[in-house]
Amino acid sequence: MLKQLDHDPKKCTQHIMAVHDAMYILNGRWKISIIASLCFSTLRFTDLLREVEGISGKMLSRELKNLEENQLVTRTVLNTQPITVEYQLTEYGHTLKEVIDSLAKWGHNHRKKITGKE
Repeated sequence: MLKQLDHDPKKCTQHIMAVHDAMYILNGRWKISIIASLCFSTLRFTDLLREVEGISGKMLSRELKNLEENQLVTRTVLNTQPITVEYQLTEYGHTLKEVIDSLAKWGHNHRKKITGKE
């Protein structure tokens, strides 16, 4: 006979709602890659275009605006010729580093499991 697990529907609902909230903010193909790139350093727009392989300039601009609206990224315009724009994670944005690291670890393990290669 299987032992029934304790199940609190309210806690389960709250947990699922929290996951939905996170996924709503981090949804799409590019946001996690942008955040992962910014975990390491402040980057200029053109550097991000190179780092996030396959993203268009228009899409990168849109995603960065959304991340800025959600207080995960700050945009700094430098008084240079031509004007340089830099992006960095906010202190709040850095709270996602642990999540990004966990995803990277899982991705590495998954690739190894599926392909048999490191």
